Amino acid sequence: MTRPADLYSLVADVGGTNTRVALADGRAILPDSVRRYANAEFPGLETVLRRYIEDEDGIDPRAACVAVAGPVRDGRATLTNRDWAIDRATLARATGAETAAILNDLQAQGHALGHLGRDSTETVIDGPDLPGETRLVIGVGTGFNAAAVIDTASGRLVPAAEAGHANLPIRTEEELRLCHYVSTAHGFPAVEDVLSGRGIERLYGFLGQEAGEPREAAARDILDGCKSGADPRAEAAARMFVRILGTVAGNLALVHLPYGGIYLTGGVARHFGPLLETMGFAEAFRDKGRFAGFMGNFAVHLIVDDFAALTGCAAHLAALLGE
Repeated sequence: MTRPADLYSLVADVGGTNTRVALADGRAILPDSVRRYANAEFPGLETVLRRYIEDEDGIDPRAACVAVAGPVRDGRATLTNRDWAIDRATLARATGAETAAILNDLQAQGHALGHLGRDSTETVIDGPDLPGETRLVIGVGTGFNAAAVIDTASGRLVPAAEAGHANLPIRTEEELRLCHYVSTAHGFPAVEDVLSGRGIERLYGFLGQEAGEPREAAARDILDGCKSGADPRAEAAARMFVRILGTVAGNLALVHLPYGGIYLTGGVARHFGPLLETMGFAEAFRDKGRFAGFMGNFAVHLIVDDFAALTGCAAHLAALLGE
């Protein structure tokens, strides 16, 4: 299928494991244009984008925007969990686009808010969701990050951050031992070392060490064992994951005051969605001593749309183009 030149935007969501690429008509993603590529099969993002253009019969986009799971500064991005980098000049060269933009992946999720379908979110904790107020997106996937979403008279501002590399919170003796366990293996007890796909595996390993019966398990097997009830240690690891996620989300709420709502996103967050209510997310989120009542000011939602970052890229480009 040959598509007209200079009509569509090219958008991409570059994760640690896969890259999703699609075309957008304004802020709307074309469902039949979405393609997924395994990063391990390519030497860099430029090669992925060139493959996509080839797969789309040489499409000539008018604009391009990529969301990258890593820090972005001065138009250049470096992936946190893969040895890839991309800058605006390279993006423009690879795609032939006249307008090129690079976002952190959580920035893209922030730009998607307000442009997602009605069935794209589920409520985890009810709250006021005040219009025009700051919102917060928290991404839990291959890595962890968070970004505030601020609507101003000049447009939407989503400041970049690397929240996953902050220290893990410590509330109990067990969590202190967990921090020592993570530090021994990785040198520093960061939030991302626990609240991520590999993080649930570390929690499982930690609980095995605590029990004197160490063994390893993959994240998917841990979740399956938890949901089936076949593996009590998997259930314990999932419960610890959910409670730490609640604590961290509550801390971030106090930092950013997102009266417009908090949005959890990412593949791991979606997998844990059914467990948040039963494993203590809300209780851990509100467990802030004399500020426990204040935490009722913040609603929490789960983004279940796997392509939200693509929509965010499209929305960002539309704003840049004055549409």
